[in-house]
Amino acid sequence: MSVLSDQLVTVAVLAYLVAMIGHAVEYALGNARVRVGTPARELVGAGVGASGDGGSGPEPAVAGATAAERTVAERTVARARAAGLGAVAVTVVAALLHLGALIARGVAADRMPWGNMYEFVLTVSFIGVAGWLVVLWKRPTLRRLGLFLTLVMMLLVATAELVLYTPVVPLVPALNSYWFIIHVATIVFSSGIFLLGVVPAAAYLMRAGYEQGRRSFPYLLAKRMPAAAALERLTFVLHAFSFPIFTFAVIAGAIWAEAAWGRPWGWDPKETWAFISWVVYAGYLHARATPSVRRNVATWLAVLGFLTVLMNLFGVNIFFEGLHSYGGLD
Repeated sequence: MSVLSDQLVTVAVLAYLVAMIGHAVEYALGNARVRVGTPARELVGAGVGASGDGGSGPEPAVAGATAAERTVAERTVARARAAGLGAVAVTVVAALLHLGALIARGVAADRMPWGNMYEFVLTVSFIGVAGWLVVLWKRPTLRRLGLFLTLVMMLLVATAELVLYTPVVPLVPALNSYWFIIHVATIVFSSGIFLLGVVPAAAYLMRAGYEQGRRSFPYLLAKRMPAAAALERLTFVLHAFSFPIFTFAVIAGAIWAEAAWGRPWGWDPKETWAFISWVVYAGYLHARATPSVRRNVATWLAVLGFLTVLMNLFGVNIFFEGLHSYGGLD
């Protein structure tokens, strides 16, 4: 089962790559201009359109276009939509492969597959992509955000496979507790939603700059993204949903620490960075609820929050020693 899990992870990485390419094709075709015998005219409805939703918008039209130009425009939009829907279908397949890899890993280890960095990253990234599919089901107009989501997933899963891989081993004795499932499950889940939330946060910062007239890199990448307001709302909803779960996970960890080590809090590196993450995310939600704070300033706090999560996951496990040193890296 361990070998099967490894193989499924490899295929999942390839599937995420194919999905990313499909989203990129949709993105590129959405940026296309029609050139049929006359100077190029911007396609109306092939991209974001007036609504700015960035998804399946109104029927394409080209002002003053000939019949041939309209035919080309319609075909371009149809191909872009087919590429986008195909990318979503491949993302679903990748997520199923991803889930299969986690199940096979858990069966091979005879435990929940959260015992080291490799397994943790695999699980967090799966929660992120599963959450994305739920968001996409509810808000299909956000489909073009999938280009950046699948890019992040491909990089994370590939990094786990190529850099963080750890053979299946029994659970560290200190983790043999029912609190392992309670604490780690909530940490994994909230981290996966934070991972998903940072994608629209970064996209919002680029799109907001584009809507303000900035045309340099990276703002130009946001030309066909959903509207900034929609991205900002999604960022807030995801973080508001995840933050209470993360708070419970930190509290559960303190209770477990009291039972295992005789103290609820000792400023161990992971505890310290978990506290820093909690403060930053609390700051984001407070700033988001404060009318005098600009939305882009608040969103930068959300991005900073995820950087602290990455520091806790990678930096602490690689560069620090502590009671939470279960990363599995040599």
